[in-house]
Amino acid sequence: MTDCGCAAPEVKTAQERRVLYIALVLNAAMAVIGGLAGWYAQSSGLLADALDMLADAAAYSIALLAIGRTALFKTRAATLSGGILLILGAGILFEVGRRLIYGAEPLSEWMIGTALLSLVVNLTVLRLLAPMKSGEVHLRATWLFTRADVVANLGVILAGVLVYWLRVPYPDYVIGTLIGLYVIKEAIEILRDARSETAE
Repeated sequence: MTDCGCAAPEVKTAQERRVLYIALVLNAAMAVIGGLAGWYAQSSGLLADALDMLADAAAYSIALLAIGRTALFKTRAATLSGGILLILGAGILFEVGRRLIYGAEPLSEWMIGTALLSLVVNLTVLRLLAPMKSGEVHLRATWLFTRADVVANLGVILAGVLVYWLRVPYPDYVIGTLIGLYVIKEAIEILRDARSETAE
């Protein structure tokens, strides 16, 4: 019996599914934890980070559906992921504006502690996704999402330290705004990537 190597793509697909399932579970869990912590701590930065992780969970779900499908389906999946991220980015900016108008007193200890936990989760996921960053368009999108999360986590930690040190909420508003803008930038990058794949 000859070995045609047909099993190799199936093994790779199974590995991709396993990694994406792990990423999905971890991000969904942290989105809930971060959202509850952000609500309790009255932190725009934590809420923005939680919404970002919720968008990531949705992106991983879409990527899972795309595995083993046609190139067109994968491109459309990446486009949908980028669209979701764009909407979430706008929602983050809206929430920051609302808190800026009505005021809030973010709890710095909760900001720092929750963001540190999120950072550990995202660094773990980023390491798992590293082989996919040069893969197909829908997989590259998931890596970009997680990279954005790591940057956001570091920003929330810094904002928490500044809120604690200065005793003012403005660093929290600033990081919430920056996360929103960064999410929008990542969304545009993903949409541009998907469009270039379609043009090829």
